[in-house]
This record gives sequence, C-alpha cells and structure tokens, in this order.
Amino acid sequence: MNKIMTLKPRLSEKAYEQSKTNNVYIFAVPITANKFSIAEAVASQFEVSVTKVRIVVQKGKAVPARRRRARPGVGYRADMKKAYVTLKEGDQIAIFDTEDKAADKKAAKKAKKETK
Repeated sequence: MNKIMTLKPRLSEKAYEQSKTNNVYIFAVPITANKFSIAEAVASQFEVSVTKVRIVVQKGKAVPARRRRARPGVGYRADMKKAYVTLKEGDQIAIFDTEDKAADKKAAKKAKKETK
C-alpha cells in the first residue's frame, strides 16, 4: 500500500479499558479500508505486531434537518468504520500514556501530602 492510511484513535473509557486489559486498540478508519490494509498501516506507523483485526461499520444516525419556512426534514450523519486491533503480547501503543503519567503525578503528590 503506497498511500498512508489515516488512523484516528478512539479516545473513550471503553477504548482505554480495552487497551489496558486486552491489548486491543480502537481506531476510526476510512470506509474503504479492509482488515489487511489496516493491519499493515498499524504495524508500519506504530512499529508493533498485529495479531487480529476486527472491523465494524457504524451506520450514520438520523438527525433533524432545519429548513427556513418549510417542514422539518431528516438528514443523516456519515457512516463510519471502526477497527479493533489486537497486538502481540508485550507490544503496546502510547495513546493513553500522557493521561497515565498525569494520574501518577497526582497520586504521588497526594501520597506526599499525606505523609507530611
């Protein structure tokens, strides 16, 4: 694959928990992407070994469309594709590391304050 695929990590509580417990990372990928191209893109961009890729196409929701002086209409959000990428044991991607470091600093400050 010559073209670099845009991998947008999904930052949510569920994604954080999956990454810490099951070594699974969730990415928003283009609709045209397939499992093989996703695995190749993750492996090349993050220098990790991919063992499994699962993909989900999430259909766009219907949302009310506003029109001037006319009956209300219905519009639709765009469909999106999510990829659940499982990495080899021992590999990890540093998506949530900055949050972990901030939490560790807070815990260290709190422990230091309690010992005084």
